Amino acid sequence: MFRDHPLADDGSIGAGSLILNILWLALGGAVAALGWFFAGMIMILTIIGIPFAAAAFKNGFYTLWPFGAVAVDRERLYGHDVGTGPLGFLGNLIWLVLAGWWLAFGHLACALLLAVTVIGIPFAWAHVKLAGFALWPIGRTIVRHDWRYR
Repeated sequence: MFRDHPLADDGSIGAGSLILNILWLALGGAVAALGWFFAGMIMILTIIGIPFAAAAFKNGFYTLWPFGAVAVDRERLYGHDVGTGPLGFLGNLIWLVLAGWWLAFGHLACALLLAVTVIGIPFAWAHVKLAGFALWPIGRTIVRHDWRYR
């Protein structure tokens, strides 16, 4: 698990986030996360997709537990690495063209359907967050929502 991921520290999960995440998992979030993990495994098997598998797994972890978490630039947290430089930018462009736009579109379509109902608004917001991450995941990581204040 990522060291700053919300699941890495049980004490950082608020009651509201915990309840929303449990509902999210029960109402389809677990299936969506398994889809991301399966896609990551397929990417690994293709060999050429190995650099993109990490992005799929990060999307899976974010999809698994979206409430109480935010996506931030990895460079701000850990410093410069290969995914935060020009190669990361190139990888994101390839990801955007081949996968990111339609994955983000799927999340936005789900968000629109959920936003029609009052009870679906928090889940719609989670899909909007996931859409943004699905567009440009390389060089970003998932942290607790309060990571700035530690």
